Amino acid sequence: MAVMELSDEQTAVRNAVREFAREEIRPTALEADDEQEFPEEVWDGLAEMDLTGLTVPEEYGGYDAGPVTAAVVNEGVAYGMLAVATALSVHSLATSCISEFGSETQQDRWLPEMADGRPVGAFALSEPHAGSNPAEMSTRAKPDGDEYVIDGEKQWITNGERAGVYILFAKTDRDDPSTVTQFLVPGDVDGLIVGEKEDKLGLRASDTTSLTFDGVRIPAENRLTEEGAGLSAAFHILTGGRIAIAAQSVGLAQCALDEALAYSQERDQFGGPIADIQAIRHKLAEMATRVKAARLLTRDAARKRAAGGAALEASMAKYFASETAMFTTNEAVQIHGGYGYVTEGEVERLYRDAKITEIYEGTTEIQKQVIARELLE
Repeated sequence: MAVMELSDEQTAVRNAVREFAREEIRPTALEADDEQEFPEEVWDGLAEMDLTGLTVPEEYGGYDAGPVTAAVVNEGVAYGMLAVATALSVHSLATSCISEFGSETQQDRWLPEMADGRPVGAFALSEPHAGSNPAEMSTRAKPDGDEYVIDGEKQWITNGERAGVYILFAKTDRDDPSTVTQFLVPGDVDGLIVGEKEDKLGLRASDTTSLTFDGVRIPAENRLTEEGAGLSAAFHILTGGRIAIAAQSVGLAQCALDEALAYSQERDQFGGPIADIQAIRHKLAEMATRVKAARLLTRDAARKRAAGGAALEASMAKYFASETAMFTTNEAVQIHGGYGYVTEGEVERLYRDAKITEIYEGTTEIQKQVIARELLE
């Protein structure tokens, strides 16, 4: 199958999600961004479409989407609003961890409800002093009989306030990087403190918080991996996460391109629409070419992921697509002129949102490191 070609089912999913994005997500975007409040009614709509169970196996009531379908969904939701797409992709990271590493008991307990959208999942890997290099994390899960006692801090946690279950990465020995282990922590445990929401440049409707673990006790059966296997599990899951961010970057860029196309044909200057001006036409041509190239890279990475690989392709897609989102939204603002700079307009929000795609799930610089390593090894 060609990289861009979708099956009939995937095409139907793409069309349904794009329609939902236009009719249900985008109308809420400006208000949600301004008030810094997540649109829960949109989340409920995603749940009704079975999309909150995107990476949950069918036996637990999930959609069990393959990587290509998941990329199509992420692109479509981000076309409506990146904050919603980010919340969905992080929730899907959490359900993926439980699906791939959890025991049957853990899967029975959590996956059916998470597939229905509640509780929301979060992924707690980054720390204040260990972002790009998680091996330096200091959060500890100390074995104590048939329990683990968790102490430490996590930072930049998407769904931090909304979540009811956290996938936590912690060391069983704080001084030994090889002891990183993956755990499932319910949101209602004693000693878990959720910090205030970060006041961010973009993605303002997404609740990004810190987490503090102060003597949190969880049963040993809440461990998702063998002790020391957590970091490799995180990197495995994050390969899929990077493809999701690449797809979201494409959706955001496509939205900016569509806004620029429409405005350039409506805005009259010098006796006609600005779309007749060569400088504007060249901008549109480059924007469209980059968006399509980013989509091709993302679909290719998703197909490689389905075949069992994709570390190289995922980083290439995430790197290029995120820079495409930043480039395209910047050009959309330029084409809109003063109207692109004011907060009442759509492209101003898109521009602010785009920047995070070059940072989270591994910065552009980290993606280049991964690409070079894969090439040289």
